Amino acid sequence: MSPGRWLGRALAFSVTGLFLVFFALPIVWLLLAPTKTARELLLNNPFSFGAFSTLADNWNQLTGFQNGIIFTWLGNSAFYTGAALIIALVVTIPAGYALAMTDFKLRRPLLILTLIVMLIPNTALVLPIFLELSAVKLIGSPLAVILPFSFFPFGVYLTYIYFSTAVSKDLLDAARIDGAGELRVFWKIAMPLATPVIALVGFFNLTGNWNNYFLPFVTEPGRKSPVQVGLAELLSNVPLFNPTSAGSVTIDLPVLALATLVSIAPVLIIFLFSQRFLVTGMTAGGTKE
Repeated sequence: MSPGRWLGRALAFSVTGLFLVFFALPIVWLLLAPTKTARELLLNNPFSFGAFSTLADNWNQLTGFQNGIIFTWLGNSAFYTGAALIIALVVTIPAGYALAMTDFKLRRPLLILTLIVMLIPNTALVLPIFLELSAVKLIGSPLAVILPFSFFPFGVYLTYIYFSTAVSKDLLDAARIDGAGELRVFWKIAMPLATPVIALVGFFNLTGNWNNYFLPFVTEPGRKSPVQVGLAELLSNVPLFNPTSAGSVTIDLPVLALATLVSIAPVLIIFLFSQRFLVTGMTAGGTKE
């Protein structure tokens, strides 16, 4: 093996090892933490397995917190993200198709505006969104979370790129020549071809909204909160992070770790079942026919 090739392999293994340390090891620790007591978590080997009985005790403590409010939080998250996902798909897919396949006035300014809005951090929009929702008296309503979650310019851009590169305009023109109307062309031809990008847009929208903390925190207090806001409430009951919680209902670190795993489990399951469509959607626009 030549010195250059050996150096390249050594660099590749070093980078892989670095990623393993910073990303894989914390995940392993998180998976093992719920099997231990709070004392074992601090004193024992961080990568040792505790006991299934301890895992059951931690689960009982989690589900017993405020009469099983963890399930209410999960239900809220599922409702908010599900409703927002449906609205986002209904809006973004036709919008991306129109930008890619039709030529109309203001098309280019709309595309530029979509790119600009896509680059604005979501946290920068929380205050104006809150003021708008407060003006129409929606604070505390499910719409205060669902409507902002439905706004997804990145999905419009992804759909635009997909239809521009992976769908032949000649195929759509042939359908129009055969007498199909624009709505039928979109529904019967473009939509079946767009299944990969629909899955991709849906997954990105779902994961982004499921993990969103700041917006639901300021618009949906109390039992209407999603699970990410609920995790912050659990964290506030951990004495290690909030000494003022001593004497009240306290949450141990292993229970908090278990709650974190429960909060990410739905998204992980969806990813495992949809990864074939996601890979297809991410690579579909790589070449232009």
